[in-house]
Amino acid sequence: MQRMGPRGFLTDQEKENLPKVTWPLIRRILSYLTPYWTRFVLVFVTILLSSVLGLLPSIITGRIVDEALVGESMALLLKLILAALATMIASQLVTVLTSYLNAWISQHIIFDMKNQMYAHLQQMSHAFFTTERQGDVITRMNSDISGVSSVISGTLQSILSNVATVVTTLVALFGMNWKMAIIGILVIPLLVLPTRSAGRQRWKLLSDGQAKHDEMNQLINETLSVSGSMLTKLFTREKAEYDRFVKVNGEVTKLALKEQLSGRWFRLTMGIFTQLGPLLIYFAGGYLIIVSGETGLTVGMITAMVALVNRLYRPVESLLNIQVDFTRSMALFTRIFDYFDRPVDIKSPENAKKPDLSHADIRFEHVRFGYTEDVEILHDVDFTVRSGEMAAIVGGSGSGKSTVINFIPRLWDVKAGRVLVGGVDVRDFDLHWLRSQIGMVSQDTYLFNGTIRENLRYAKEDATDEELTAACKAAAIHDFIVAQPNGYDTEVGNRGLKLSGGEKQRLSIARVILKDPKILILDEATSALDSISEAAIQDALDYIMKGRTSIVIAHRLSTIMSADKILVLADGRIAQCGTHEALLREGGVYRHLFETQFNKVLEMEKVASP
Repeated sequence: MQRMGPRGFLTDQEKENLPKVTWPLIRRILSYLTPYWTRFVLVFVTILLSSVLGLLPSIITGRIVDEALVGESMALLLKLILAALATMIASQLVTVLTSYLNAWISQHIIFDMKNQMYAHLQQMSHAFFTTERQGDVITRMNSDISGVSSVISGTLQSILSNVATVVTTLVALFGMNWKMAIIGILVIPLLVLPTRSAGRQRWKLLSDGQAKHDEMNQLINETLSVSGSMLTKLFTREKAEYDRFVKVNGEVTKLALKEQLSGRWFRLTMGIFTQLGPLLIYFAGGYLIIVSGETGLTVGMITAMVALVNRLYRPVESLLNIQVDFTRSMALFTRIFDYFDRPVDIKSPENAKKPDLSHADIRFEHVRFGYTEDVEILHDVDFTVRSGEMAAIVGGSGSGKSTVINFIPRLWDVKAGRVLVGGVDVRDFDLHWLRSQIGMVSQDTYLFNGTIRENLRYAKEDATDEELTAACKAAAIHDFIVAQPNGYDTEVGNRGLKLSGGEKQRLSIARVILKDPKILILDEATSALDSISEAAIQDALDYIMKGRTSIVIAHRLSTIMSADKILVLADGRIAQCGTHEALLREGGVYRHLFETQFNKVLEMEKVASP
């Protein structure tokens, strides 16, 4: 995550990644405000009203001096003080209303954008989640979209409020005395310029100090970690590492001292200029009254104008920084829109089909595929799995077995060729319908952080307790569940970490049994099971595969031997196809895989034989 500079200054990284501001981008941002335009207009009215009310205490102060104090009228003094108090209270109440309206608008925009983002990301293909970092996805969903609140209730409100304050104050100043108004405006640069100059210097010192802090933290992490401290001791580098730390620590201290001292000098300079500004206005006012005989100018008016000029300082400074705030806001929206603009590669076509898949063949026709354009990992993959058959896919590690089965539920789309289910290209299916007909158990079993019951019902939301029990008995996990203190309401933990690998796989198999799919895909579904558990699960798998078209990726001999056909994948092609016995007689890739993967079993059998 990039480090942001203080208000008024961009980091080097921000300068390098300045967003391109275009009218379509602005219009797109404003489109999120459109549903709430009536409240936004009300925000503008309250900001304008607050700015006008903010003028009154200064103007009333002038009247207090000229009319109440000079006129020695206690009744008028009390009346004017109460009026000033009332305007201040009214101004604060209007400010609270403005803040509420801004917060309401910004939070509803965030609500809309998060819903839109979540719905869009749900439709993204499997490829998106395999290439995009999970941290980036979470940052877009949470930090970036939540940052919109600061743009609406912060940057946008600040711009409107500051413009309204400056305009109303200038109108009031020139309405009192145009000569004094010009002098008051000329004083403002004396207050603003030192602030920017000192701020720029402090930002440089802070950046240098942070870089040194990072260097010191890196040194601490490396040398005081378990592995680092052991390495330091084994190579007797304690003294050298200590000297490195002292040097870096000294540089951090010097920079921190400079930064603190620069802040003091800045406050000293600002204190002088803050006092100098009113003095210049008093001097100019005195000159106009005493020397020039300005009849329309009074002491109270000068006092009011000093207060109004001081009221201009912060809004003017903020408006001078508008480019930085605007740039950061545009960068925020650009990052969000980058995700919104990612195309949905895999989706249902128009007039999508929903055929009956009760007796459906699976056909791969000359399929080619590569995760990148320049590297093809599958070449002319061609095979058929008949309805009701169980086909096993075997091959060496990285041969593309999982990639092949991922085409069936359209987690990926082929680059060339076709995958047909029931004679229909999977790209012509209604995507939800296709996936609802397929049950898949992967090697990497995933469970949500919830109860066993909740994870099972993810397959069938309205499943009865009897259905849950039947599925778990078939998957040989029921006895384990009822032995737990909370039974089916046992918490499985984050990603199912409270369960063993075998328990998680049996739960995932029970979940698929509960789904009752027409097509079954098992990707190393018994890899985390011991021999006893596997035997129990195999009976369950044999049961649920009956009458279903099934494709299994397995390394276990028992699973492979029970297949109606075995597809041997090598070098991105189907190298062999047949039954276990036929392929052993044929030799080739399958014979090699068999002998290498089950070599230990064969040796043990030889030792055990008389």
